Amino acid sequence: MIEDPTRRCALLDLILMNKEGLTGDVKVKGSLGCCNYEMVELRILRGGRIVKNQLITLDFRRADFDLFRNLLDRVAWDQVLGGRGAQERWLIFKDKLLQV
Repeated sequence: MIEDPTRRCALLDLILMNKEGLTGDVKVKGSLGCCNYEMVELRILRGGRIVKNQLITLDFRRADFDLFRNLLDRVAWDQVLGGRGAQERWLIFKDKLLQV
């Protein structure tokens, strides 16, 4: 895929693909800063499949951490977690955290 040298006169880079025709327009584009390696730019010709992400993430940038701390302080942790194993304690803690 790469026909031009990428470091001085040497051809050092490889592009590995599992199918032919996945990439095109491979170009050696010059060095970045003071590095003596050349950048390689290429185009991916086939788009990947779109996967709908089912993972829910929390946005902590807008969180009221004082309220968060106060609500967690109200939990009687000794009573809630006492006498349970590590896995069960983790599940209870995670549930309480998500409730808060």
